[in-house]
Amino acid sequence: MIQHPYEVIVIGSGATGGVAALTLAEAGVRVLVVEAGPDLSAQKALGSEPGNTLRRLDGLCSGKHRSQAQHPGYWKANPLLYANEKENPYTYPSEHPFIWTQGHQVGGRSLTWGGITLRLSDQDLKASRRDGYGPEWPLQYSELAPHYSALEERLKVHGHVDGLEQLPDGNYIDPLPFTASEQQFASAVDTELGYPVIHSRGFGPHQPSVDGPWPRSSSPGSTLQMALATGKVEILSNHKAERLLMHPDHEAARGVLVIDQHNGNRQELHGELVVLCASTIQSLRLLLSSEVNHHSEGFTDPSGNLGCYLMDHVSTCRFFALPRSQVKQVSETDSTANVLSGAGSFFLPFGACLEPKNQLKFLRGYGLWGGIDRFEPPDWLKRKPETATGFLIGHGEVLPSPHNKVTLSSTLDRWGVPVPHIDCRWGENEQAMVDHMQGTIKAAIQSAGGTMLPLKELINLMFLEPLLDGALALSETSPPPGYYIHEVGGAAMGESEDCSVVDRWNRLWRCPNVLVVDGACWPTSAWQSPTLTMMAITRRACLEALRPRRG
Repeated sequence: MIQHPYEVIVIGSGATGGVAALTLAEAGVRVLVVEAGPDLSAQKALGSEPGNTLRRLDGLCSGKHRSQAQHPGYWKANPLLYANEKENPYTYPSEHPFIWTQGHQVGGRSLTWGGITLRLSDQDLKASRRDGYGPEWPLQYSELAPHYSALEERLKVHGHVDGLEQLPDGNYIDPLPFTASEQQFASAVDTELGYPVIHSRGFGPHQPSVDGPWPRSSSPGSTLQMALATGKVEILSNHKAERLLMHPDHEAARGVLVIDQHNGNRQELHGELVVLCASTIQSLRLLLSSEVNHHSEGFTDPSGNLGCYLMDHVSTCRFFALPRSQVKQVSETDSTANVLSGAGSFFLPFGACLEPKNQLKFLRGYGLWGGIDRFEPPDWLKRKPETATGFLIGHGEVLPSPHNKVTLSSTLDRWGVPVPHIDCRWGENEQAMVDHMQGTIKAAIQSAGGTMLPLKELINLMFLEPLLDGALALSETSPPPGYYIHEVGGAAMGESEDCSVVDRWNRLWRCPNVLVVDGACWPTSAWQSPTLTMMAITRRACLEALRPRRG
C-alpha cells in the first residue's frame, strides 16, 4: 500500500532506477518507485551455500532457469535473483534464440551486475562520422562527463588513469592490484605485441564489514539506499507496470497502469512525470503496449522505429593455463585480494583503435576482459597444478540493424499481458569481429607463454561436467544475443522525431513527460560495459526534467 503522496513515478529499481530516484529526491521531489518483484532482505537476496547450490539444481530441473543458467553469473549468485522463466515468458524465432536474463526484485539486475564501470568516448558517440554507418548520438562526451564524474565520486569506484583516447579516464579511488600472474601477462603482452593492458574499472568484491549487507554495486547498497534516506522516496514492490495512461489529448501521460503480482488486480497510478528504468526489453514491452498502434488511447511514435534496432554485445571466451615459473601463489592472508570482480580484473581496451585498419573486415571495435588467478581451485582439482588459470572474454560493438527488434507476441502472460517477441541475430559484421577477437586472444595468450585449453582440460569438474556439456560460456563459437546481458536499443534517442523515439533529453517526442533512460534509448551499442553510461544518462535527463521546477 502506498503511504505517501508522490509526484514522479519511476518504473524499475535497478541501476538506473536508483539514480533516477536519488536525483529527483535530492531536488525535493516525492518519488514512487514501482518494482515488479519483491522487496527482499539482503540475507534472503544474497543467500549462502549450500542453499544457493540447491536452488540452482531446482532451477535447472524444474525449467525455471534453463536459459538464464547459461550465464556464468548464475553460478556465483543466488538463483532467487533470476526470474522464473515459466511465470515470465517471452518468445523468439526458433532459428534465432535470444537469452533474456530478468531480475524481478527490488534492486533488479544490479544485484547480479559484475560491477564494471567504463565511460564511452566521442569515438563511440560519433562513430558514424568515421565509418558512415548508422546514427550518431545526439550528445557528445563533454555532456556526459560531469555525470560520470559525479557518479564515480559518489559510488567510489576503483580505476587507474591511463590516458587512452578510446576510454576516457574517470574519478577513481586507487585501482585494485593485478595478481602476480596478471602482472606477468600484462608485461609480456606489452613487450611482445604492444597491446595495452589496464586495470579494470569498477567495484571490488563485496565486503559486508565495510560495505554493509548490500554490495555497493547494487542500487540497494548505493543510490536507492541514499534515495530512501531522503525521506522523499517510497517503493511499491510486487507490481508490474503494464502500460502508460494518457491524457485525453494523447500528448502527455497521466500515469501508469500496474498489476499486483499477488492477485492480478490492476491499479492506476497518477504522476506528473514517468521515468522508465525497467531495463531495455521491459521498457520496450511497456512502450509498445502503450503506443497508439496497440492501444487506441496511447501515444504516437512518429518515427515508426519503436522496438527496432535492438543490440547486445557480441562475445567470445577462451580459457588458458599460464606457467607459474616465478609467479607467487594466491595470497592466503587476504581472502578478497584475488577475488574476481569488476575492478579485480583487467582489460585490453582496443575499442576502434585496432590495427592495421586497412585489413579489418568489420566496422567498430571491441575490448577483451580477463583475469588470471582469480578463481583458482585447489591443486587436487587442477589438471595442470603448476599453472595459473586464466580467461579472456571479448565483447564487441554490434551494429544497429532494423531486423533486430522487439515486438509484442500473441502469447500472453498469466495476467493477460502480451509478452515480448525478440527477433535478434548476429550479422556478417559481428561474425567477422568474433573471428578477429579470437585471433587477438590467441596471440595475447601465446605471447605470455600460456596455453589455450577448454576449461574441462584445466579443471576436473567431476559431476558438473554433464551439466556443463553444451554450456555457451565454454563454447568456441559466439553465444547468441542476450547472453552478455548488455542489451540496448529499441527506443533510440536522436535529433529528429522522424528517425528516433526520444529526444536528446530522453523524452518521448509526442509524450514529453515520459523519460526513457535505461538501455532502450541507445542509438548504438559501443563496446564498453553499458551500466555506468545508463546511470549517467539517467542523471542528465532527470536534472533536465527538473529545470522548469527550478526556474
